[in-house]
Amino acid sequence: QVQLVQSGGGLVQPGGSLRLSCTASGFTFSMFGMSWYRQAPGKERELVASTSISGTTWYADSVKGRFTSFRDNGKNAVDLQMNRLKPEDTAVYYCHAGVGGPSGSWGQGTQVTVSS
Repeated sequence: QVQLVQSGGGLVQPGGSLRLSCTASGFTFSMFGMSWYRQAPGKERELVASTSISGTTWYADSVKGRFTSFRDNGKNAVDLQMNRLKPEDTAVYYCHAGVGGPSGSWGQGTQVTVSS
């Protein structure tokens, strides 16, 4: 059974940093790309970062230069380091793996709130 368990997140002031983690189980982690999405209130879920099996990562323009996603195949985990956070980064963040069903598998979601 595919499972993605997230940790991290919370409340931070603008300009601050947070780190999200996603630990996977139930599949061969090193053989699948991993992604981070986010969904703000009233908006559609959007792709934030996508890390290939080789470690190459694509970033949305809105986070490029501020967010870094990196995977640790030895720990079956992918992290999202978020720096210089802005109020518009406020959203529920989800990790995603393209395995486990037609639409892949999702973490439980983690709230990130950027506010002074």
